[in-house]
Parts: sequence; structure tokens; C-alpha cells
Amino acid sequence: MSEKPDVRSPAVSVIMPVLNEERHLRGAVQAILAQEYEGEMEVVIAIGPSTDRTDEIAAELVREDPRVHTVPNPTGRTPAALNAAIKASRHPVVVRVDGHGMLSPNYIATAVRLLEETGAQNVGGIMHAEGENDWEHAVAAAMTSKIGVGNAAFHTGGEAGPAETVYLGVFRREALEQQGGYNEEFIRAQDWELNFRIREAGGLIWFSPELKVSYRPRPSVRALAKQYKDYGRWRHVVARYHEGSINLRYLAPPTAVCAIAAGLVVGAALTPWGLVVPAGYLAAIGLGSLPAGKGLPAKARLQIPVALATMHMSWGWGFLTSPKALARKVIASRRPAVLSGAN
Repeated sequence: MSEKPDVRSPAVSVIMPVLNEERHLRGAVQAILAQEYEGEMEVVIAIGPSTDRTDEIAAELVREDPRVHTVPNPTGRTPAALNAAIKASRHPVVVRVDGHGMLSPNYIATAVRLLEETGAQNVGGIMHAEGENDWEHAVAAAMTSKIGVGNAAFHTGGEAGPAETVYLGVFRREALEQQGGYNEEFIRAQDWELNFRIREAGGLIWFSPELKVSYRPRPSVRALAKQYKDYGRWRHVVARYHEGSINLRYLAPPTAVCAIAAGLVVGAALTPWGLVVPAGYLAAIGLGSLPAGKGLPAKARLQIPVALATMHMSWGWGFLTSPKALARKVIASRRPAVLSGAN
């Protein structure tokens, strides 16, 4: 248990959506409770319908520390979990953490300081991917390389400053309440969409490399492909819902998918020269994986091109095949003020 809270430090609510997180949940919550922060803190875990020991572990954490609470999230959807946890929390600063994310020891103290210094509505930092086996090391290398994710500062690092979006986020509660929380129709990309609305309302989103959250990558090719397909699918929904929110970085994966598919068709039906494009892509990710895999075991380095291709092709395919009906459904929802009546 931490010492008596310092009244000069604002009280903080940490919200955590969880679903099938038995592998990392205890470690993630312990990293929160061990924060070097003098202010009052609570942790609100929104529990989805898990099929593993997540509920049991969460109940143990509640018994072990009075700062930990749980709320139900029967839908299992991340934005619904986040809104439920926000509504059940009570403090002026709201910190979002995932069930497989590990906060660095001074994360909350640093974030609160940056909120004060910058006047931002939301601050966030680096999604520091770390693996526990060769495949996860390969995915982590791909996710933190520019050939994997472009110039996204929250993946690759960079200078502190205003940003379109940040990883997870530490918010002023009034910003969340002003926007009505997360749009629950966005199964994925809900962070980007919320940050877009905050910026459109005149708020500042601030990135700082001082903030770091360790992230555990998906454990298989199939899981990674599903994750990135969903990312692409829902990023296209954001683009349809918010005109002007797309840029060239987001168009690169779908362009690559189209170019490679066209090259394979031309190469098979007309001329071998059509294979130049897919061959060039394979060469590019092969060469790009060399600096990304520096210092990793050989088995991990060999899997980086697989991780890169899975991320690019899945994201691009998801973007290209995103149903227009999803955007219509989102538009019809019109962001109900789900946080009205929050404590």
C-alpha cells in the first residue's frame, strides 16, 4: 500500500478493459499499484465475458487491494468497457490501460505533470512492444520499425509535441465527458476517433517519449492478421465518418495490396514482368527486417518479414473490404452521451 496521498497531486482513476487476459492481468494491475505517484488512485477494471481465469484473477486483485474495483461489461466490446469504467470512476484524471499493458514506474506522475505543463486534454507516449518468445520478438520488432508502421511516433518514438493520436492516453475527465466518452460503435480505432473529436473541439493531444507502456504482441500469425485486419477495417470507418481524417500513411497498405494483387495477375496471365512489384515488396521487407531485427536471435529475425507482410496485407485488406454499412451504423449512433451521470 502506498503512503498517504499528497493533496497537491490530483486524484487519478485508472480504467482497464479486460477480456481473456489471464496471462497478463495481474502483472498489469501490479504495475499500476506500484506507480511512483503521491496522489490518490483507484483502478476500475471492466470485466468482459472471458472464457479463461480473468474473472477469478480480477476478484483476487479486488480482495487484495481496496483501490481496485470491477464493473461488468457484458458486451465484451472495448469501447463499452471503457465507458462503463469511466462512468464508475470518480477522479479528475483518467488513465487508460489495457490488460496486457505494463506501465513504466513513473508513468502516471509524468503524465499528470505533462497535462499541467502543456494544457493538453490527453497525453500519451510510446507503445513499447516486447515479446516473450521468438515470434513475439519478431512482431515487436516489426511494430516498432518505420517499415512496419511508418512514422507513427507512438510506435517508433520521436520528439514531444502535438499529435493526431497517442497510445492509450491520460485524459482530463472533462474532455471525456464533453465528448460523451468513446463511440461504442467503433469496435476498433475508438482511440483515434475519440482523439479526432477532441482535436476538432479545439483540444490538444500531446505525445511525449517520456511516457512508455510495455505491450505484449499477439501470439500467432492468425491472431496478428485478425488484429490488423480489424485495424484497417475500422480505420476506414473513421475516414468515412470524419471527412479529412485520412492521410497517405493510412493509404499505403491498401495501395500495396492492390499493386501486389495486380502484379500477380499480370505476371500469371500476361508477362513475367508483372511479378516485379510483388518481388520488389518481398525484397523491401526482407531488407527492412535487417535493422529491425538487430540484436535478436536468428529464429526471431527470420520471422520479421512474415510479421511485416501479415501486418501490411491484413491492414490493407481490412481497409479495402470495410463494409460501408459499418459507417452508416456509426453515423446513426450519433455518439450518445453515455457518460452523463458519471460520478
